Amino acid sequence: MPFQIDNKHSEIQFSVRHMMVSKVRGVFEKWGGVVALDLANPANTTVDITIDAASINTKDEQRDGHLRSPDFLNVVQYPAITFKSTKVELGGDNTAKLHGDLTIAGVSKPVVLAVEYQGNAKSPWGTVSHGFSASTKINREDWGLTWNAALETGGWLVGKDIQIDIEMELVEVAEPEKVAA
Repeated sequence: MPFQIDNKHSEIQFSVRHMMVSKVRGVFEKWGGVVALDLANPANTTVDITIDAASINTKDEQRDGHLRSPDFLNVVQYPAITFKSTKVELGGDNTAKLHGDLTIAGVSKPVVLAVEYQGNAKSPWGTVSHGFSASTKINREDWGLTWNAALETGGWLVGKDIQIDIEMELVEVAEPEKVAA
């Protein structure tokens, strides 16, 4: 059965330490892709997501401009961030590890997302949605995102660890009925 990502009820967000004392949170406003969810055999599920890197939004236009620059995402040269799954490792209690390759600023590295299936529900309009939460932590320097500034009090302006949190709702799409020959 085909599924469609419900972008109105899905989000890719991240957080990073700022000046060692607080967290800055952001989202990517434009993204999409294909999730081939296999309900009968979830280990056969595949995920292929493309994010418009320039759609980064941390609620500060000056900071967002810096994040789009060659110091970080370099969106002119690398307009897309991608994730392509390589393996699903089923766990217990509706959990799995989703292995895949994450490409940021032209650098691809393997990552593992901890995924939790939130269940499914039928909407008042007759559609059926399936919900998933996923998270991982990456070191941005592994992708060549090394810009930073030393603080007078010690430490760094921008933390190395990036927490990535994803909420995704997939809607079952009715397959067209086959016409008898």
